[in-house]
Amino acid sequence: MCGIVGAVAERHVEKILIEGLWRLEYRGYDSTGIAMLDQQNRLNRLRVLGKVSELEKALLDPATALRMRGNTGIAHTRWATHGEPSERNAHPFVSHDEVSLVHNGIIENHETLRAFLQEQGYSFSSETDSEVVVHYIHYHYQKTPDLLKAVQTVVKELEGAYALAIISSREPGRVIGVRHGSPLVVGKGIGENFIASDVLALLHVVQQFIYLEDRDLADLSCESVRIYNAAGKLVERKLHPVDGHYDVVDRGEYRHYMRKEIAEQTQAVTTCMDGRVGQKQLNEAVFGLALQSKLGEVRAVHLVACGTSYHAALVGKYWLEALTGVPVSVEIASEFRYRKPVVPPQTLFITLSQSGETADTLAALHLAKKMNYLDTLAICNVPKSTLTREADHVFLTRAGMEIGVASTKGFTTQLLALLLFTAVLGKKQRPSPEQDAAIISALHSLPLLLKQVMACDGQIAQLAHRFIDKQHALFLGRGSLYPIALEGALKLKEISYIHAEGYPGGELKHGPLALVDRYMPVIALAPKNELFEKVKSNLAEVQARGGELYVLTDAPNEFNAKHMHLLTMPAMHPVVAPIVYTLPLQLLAYHVAVLKGTDVDQPRNLAKSVTVE
Repeated sequence: MCGIVGAVAERHVEKILIEGLWRLEYRGYDSTGIAMLDQQNRLNRLRVLGKVSELEKALLDPATALRMRGNTGIAHTRWATHGEPSERNAHPFVSHDEVSLVHNGIIENHETLRAFLQEQGYSFSSETDSEVVVHYIHYHYQKTPDLLKAVQTVVKELEGAYALAIISSREPGRVIGVRHGSPLVVGKGIGENFIASDVLALLHVVQQFIYLEDRDLADLSCESVRIYNAAGKLVERKLHPVDGHYDVVDRGEYRHYMRKEIAEQTQAVTTCMDGRVGQKQLNEAVFGLALQSKLGEVRAVHLVACGTSYHAALVGKYWLEALTGVPVSVEIASEFRYRKPVVPPQTLFITLSQSGETADTLAALHLAKKMNYLDTLAICNVPKSTLTREADHVFLTRAGMEIGVASTKGFTTQLLALLLFTAVLGKKQRPSPEQDAAIISALHSLPLLLKQVMACDGQIAQLAHRFIDKQHALFLGRGSLYPIALEGALKLKEISYIHAEGYPGGELKHGPLALVDRYMPVIALAPKNELFEKVKSNLAEVQARGGELYVLTDAPNEFNAKHMHLLTMPAMHPVVAPIVYTLPLQLLAYHVAVLKGTDVDQPRNLAKSVTVE
């Protein structure tokens, strides 16, 4: 979601800002812009509808390039919330040629503030909540000669979640950043300092970062970084060197990041297990010694997440209840935070997020920490993200940087994390050496199984041609494969824009069967397990209505290949089937999207890190 970059330096920074925007493209956006203080300290702005490439192209004009050259600036990629995607709704916003601002998040009381400012004579050129903030800062700036004080006054009255970066022509060589609910980091250099939504945006210029805490305000100049807390007191925040998590951002031989990240899943699961899964036993302390000592006390588990992570949580429920006997509740974070959940005694709260910055997930964690939970555990891919800093305990999935908006390796490593947690909790709740040995053996088989599925890429690419003219699709699964059907449907709709739904196979006759005809592809997950015969019966219902079947199975001889499309899967232990059966669905969605010519890595209207409610 929206990306912020800001810089103040002894050198020109416009190219640094543009490169930062390129590095934030993965977050998803629809317009972009930059504001600079030129050599005469005049405030200049350039905004475009569309990609960073369009902004960069506009900067090639000599006259434009001259006025957009300077030592202090801010830049932004916008994902529309208030107001349609357009140049007039793009950031940065400017008030009276003195103050400019970029904003991530949502200001919930913007209508009240807008009405007040209009009474004071301010006029608005956009439909956004963000323009309200820049005018409100200007309003208070007239009462004080200090930009910092004006911003401190304004943020006390703002309601919602936001990250802000502000510059002023009256105070060149200064950038103010504010973080409340949306991520913001400071990059420290020599004779220059930077601010951004993500460390990735600044790796080309600095290697040391400060992760701002909630309600922090950062005052940047070339020589210094001063950070103030919510009470307005000067505070010290820890300086972090960059870690290897951010090393690989190149697509390499692949056309899209998503395809690269699908291929990386074999290595990702290996890395996730490294040091955690031994030859014959699990490292029981992988979720932390402090949590390990409490696992025997756990009487219930609440899993809370959004989107793809929610689907991982649904699989976790099947594993946890079957293998540990502990009751599990799975919640969508945006619903959990607005209802009044009952928390049984000794309940463990677990939340999942690839980015660690998902607004609804963070809000759910904040709520949980005020409730009667035994403890909170975050399963996340991004070290030092807000989620990992605020949860009581953390498990890092080690998937590596994920650029594609549609999560792939982030999802499979979340599944692996939940399976590991199931095994560790099971040793405390329902000890079974046989069960432990079976899980460990299944885990060791995962890398090879994933390689075998990747070898089916060509066959899946051919099947994808049959989806080009389709408008709808059904995905079917049973047991722990039902959430994978949900995830497969989500991937197809996310990147190919084909309407797709996932259902438990047994639910077909309760409604979805009405949609089945020869134009409706039905994708079924049919491993030969205890539900295999049930799935076959469900598929017979589809065939009887003329539906077009695509069946993923390790028992192809059990089906009549003349009446359906079969994709042969390797045989495997049922406990790892949800992880392995995920890959072909990712590949199918990818190849269909490529054939339809959609933007695979940045699908329309979507964002990688959803930092607004």
